[in-house]
Amino acid sequence: QVRLVESGGGSVVPGGSLRLSCEASEHTSMTACMGWFRQVPGATREVVAVADSTGGRKYIPPVKGRFTVSRDNTKRFLFLQMNNLNPQDSGMYYCAAAPLYQGGCRFELYGYNYWGQGTQVTVSS
Repeated sequence: QVRLVESGGGSVVPGGSLRLSCEASEHTSMTACMGWFRQVPGATREVVAVADSTGGRKYIPPVKGRFTVSRDNTKRFLFLQMNNLNPQDSGMYYCAAAPLYQGGCRFELYGYNYWGQGTQVTVSS
C-alpha cells in the first residue's frame, strides 16, 4: 500500500508563490505516474498537473507558464512550484499516484489509486 503525504500549502496574496511537496512511501510501478489535483467546495476534483517518471509533464491550460511539476531522482517525491498565484488557484491540493497505462499517464482522476490527505492553498488579498 503506497502512502502519500503532502505539505507546503498555505495562504498567500495574489501574485505570490508556494511550493507543494508530496512524499510517497515507496516508488514502484504503481507510482510511475504522479499528479496534483485540486478541489474547491461544491466542485468536482480536477487534475492540475501530471508527471511521469521519465520527464514527461502535462498541465491544464490555466496554470501553464505559472506552475511547474517535477519529481526528484528517487521518484518518491513530487513537487509543484506555483508562481503568480491568483484566487482561482485556491483549493485543497491532493497528490495522487497511478501506474503507467497504455498510452501514458492519465490526465484525469480515473486510474489514480493512491491519494494523499491534501494540503490547503488559499490565495486572497
